[in-house]
Formats: sequence, structure tokens, C-alpha cells
Amino acid sequence: MSSADIEYDVIIIGGGPGGYVSAIKAAQNNLKVALVEKDKMGGICLNWGCIPTKALLKSGEFINKLHKANDFGVVVDKFSFDLKSIVNRSRDISKNLNKGVDALMKKNGITVFNDTAKIISNHKVALSNQTLNTKNIVIATGSKSKIIPGLEPDGNVVWNYRNAMTPKKVPENLLIIGAGAIGVEFACFYNSLGSNVTIVENQENILSTEDDDVSALAKKHFIKLGISILNSTKVNFIEKSKDSITFELTSENFKETKVFDNVIMAIGVSGSFDNIGLETLGIKTNHGFIETNEFMQTNVPNIYAIGDVAGAPCLAHKASHEGIICIEKILNKNNIKTLNNNSIPSCIYSYPQIASLGLTEKAVIASGETYTVGRFPFNANGKAIASGETDGFIKTLFSANTGELLGVHMIGAEVTEMIQGYAIGKELETTQVELEHVIFPHPTMSEAMHEAVLDASDKAIHI
Repeated sequence: MSSADIEYDVIIIGGGPGGYVSAIKAAQNNLKVALVEKDKMGGICLNWGCIPTKALLKSGEFINKLHKANDFGVVVDKFSFDLKSIVNRSRDISKNLNKGVDALMKKNGITVFNDTAKIISNHKVALSNQTLNTKNIVIATGSKSKIIPGLEPDGNVVWNYRNAMTPKKVPENLLIIGAGAIGVEFACFYNSLGSNVTIVENQENILSTEDDDVSALAKKHFIKLGISILNSTKVNFIEKSKDSITFELTSENFKETKVFDNVIMAIGVSGSFDNIGLETLGIKTNHGFIETNEFMQTNVPNIYAIGDVAGAPCLAHKASHEGIICIEKILNKNNIKTLNNNSIPSCIYSYPQIASLGLTEKAVIASGETYTVGRFPFNANGKAIASGETDGFIKTLFSANTGELLGVHMIGAEVTEMIQGYAIGKELETTQVELEHVIFPHPTMSEAMHEAVLDASDKAIHI
């Protein structure tokens, strides 16, 4: 029997963290599954995003620590780095994990087509040389970077994320347009390699989705690292040569023309759904993303969309969770727990790291909720002091009426590992009083999490 004669229970288009997780979930429930991926399994996240960028950032962190080695009694008079080895390590890690996803597909009996896909009806998906029949379709095609007209990536002086992750040399002067998570992570990495980095952001604050206190301290520390940050600034492209690019940078206070070796575009993303057949069935989109309901169904009930293609927040763990939800809907399960965006933790792997969950203080104020706020600095935490990692703080927001955890905002060493403690608490609907009675081990940086909870009711011990 050929593939064209088989009717699948579900065909998934895209093999990223949303697509492959939903495929495994479906296979675990005895559904007949096909997954179509035109490139490598793991999607952008595994191959060109989450994983390889963290490998690069870890190398940069290592360089930064070597600069501070003398503070720990370790004498390092001189050291150097090998850019090619840094890049190769990052690529090798992605390749190994890519093979791991391939193995998971085989283990779970999932049929994988390395091909392009186009939806031609609500029960048919066309590949390059055959058509597959299915009961359900899951679109998990991810996102694509937004581009400023006239500044299309050329791989030479104008870089997209792939170019920025595989540099042949370290730019002396680097411009990054956009101060979101991607922009500040690349800024920190290239700063650690010795580049003169300038971040330009047209909004008033960098990291505009973060709590104001976090974005303010992040800006302070990035500047301390030597990164130039220009808020409320517009970028006007002047000219491009073989090895440089010139911009006019303007704000209310200044106008300056500067020449850079390279520019990285980090101005956001939109859903990647060109040429997959949305128009055939009139699948609705909104502001560059596919519209879905709480079960990830599009306006065509047996066609689902998950992950970045279905809208913000564009995070791998959100995509995976949505993949589980849509398969549970296909299975007609009862009491499906749908996604609450306020329960999705966000992590930024800058120097220092940033992690958040729930509402910012500004959003809490806008909601009209009466609240309490707790803060605890890492420079009052014993483990942080011993580790030489005293930059940052933890901030908690609770409902004054119910004790509900409304939001958490963290900046400091390894906060991306600690945020899950609050995420578990929020999912279990814990209260401020209950968190106050949790025993945190000593000495750990996580003790700052406890102190930030205690401070919300003026009970902090160590400040």
C-alpha cells in the first residue's frame, strides 16, 4: 500500500518543538501519524534558535568568567578564544539533538516525509509528488523574521539569525536593530567576543514586554558591560558597501551617522505560512498569525495551528504545550486544560539572565487589582555572594485580596532555572501564605525566591 492510499488520523506540517511533540502525543494514543518537515527535525528552535544560541552564549559566559578569574584567586594572565571552535560546538550540539528527534520519530512509529506540504482540502495534503489523506491536520510551521524593506539579509553585512550564529569573524562594530530577547542575547554574545555593540530600539524601553524594573536594571548592566543602548531611536539606512553599512540614528536629542561592519535584524517575527494552502480553505489569519480557539482549532474545525504560527508568545515550550492540547481535542478527551498565557514562563539568556511569569506590575495596576509587591536583591543572598553573582533581584506580585501569585520577575544568575518553582506554584494555585511556608535549601540562590515572597508582607529576614 502506498502512502497515498493510507488515511492518517493526523498529519502534522512542521517538525519543530510543537510539531514533533504533538506527533509523539498522537502516536502514544495509537493514532496513525504522518509528519512533514521540509528541512531538519527540531525546527528553528533546535537547529537555529533556542539550543545553538544557548551554546554560543555559554561560550561567551565562559569568556566573561575568565576575565573575572583573579577575583576568585585563579591567576589567568592571558587567554584567547577560537571563533571557529565556538561556532562548531554550537552546530555539533544541534546536529546531535536533531538525530535524537529522528530517533524519537522511529521509536514511536511516526511516518516522516522530508518534503514540502500544501493543504488542498480539509482532508488532503499535497507533497511534491504525492497526496496524503487525513482526518485532521496540524499546522506547526513556526515563524519567520520580519525584515525592513531595503535591508534584506545578504549574509555579508546584513545578518539574519543564521548568519549571526555562524560568523567567520568577529565584527569590530556591530549594530543590532531591536531590543527584544533575540537582540539582547546576540548583543551579550558579541560583546563577550569583543565587538563594540550598539542596540537601537524605537520604543522607550528595551525588553518592552518585561517588568519596568527588570528592563531598567538590564539596561544598566548591559551598559556596564560596554553595550551602547539607544532607546526611542529611529534607524535610517544610508548606504552599504562590500564590508560596511552606514546608518543615520535619530532621536529627539541627537542625530548621528555611524558606520558598522554588520547589522543584525531583530525586530520580531510573523507566522510562517506562505504557500501552505491557507487560502484554499479560507483559514483566517490576524496580524501575521493564524487565528485559533482555545483548543488550537482554526475556523476549519479539523485543522489546527500551534506554536509560533498561531501567535505570541513565540516560545518553544508554549508550542509543545499547544501540541498536547490539540491532540487531546482530536482524541475528544474531556476536561482538556487549555493554555493560560499568564502561566507561561519566559526566559532570556542574557548576562545577567532574565525570567518572568504572569503579569508585570504595570499590567496589575491597569487591571485595578489591589496587590502587594515583594523584592529581594541577590547581593543579600549568601550563595550569590560566594559565587560572585550579586547582580539582580527577584520581584513578586500577589493579590492583596486572595493571595494569588499574579506575577514574578527575576534578573540574575541562573534565574531561568529557578522560574519553574514559581510556575509550579502558580499551576497548583498556591497562595502567598503557602509559599511563605515552603522550606528552601541553604545555601542556594533559590532562597532569594523565598525572601521575595516574605517581603511582599514585610516579613523578609535578610534585608
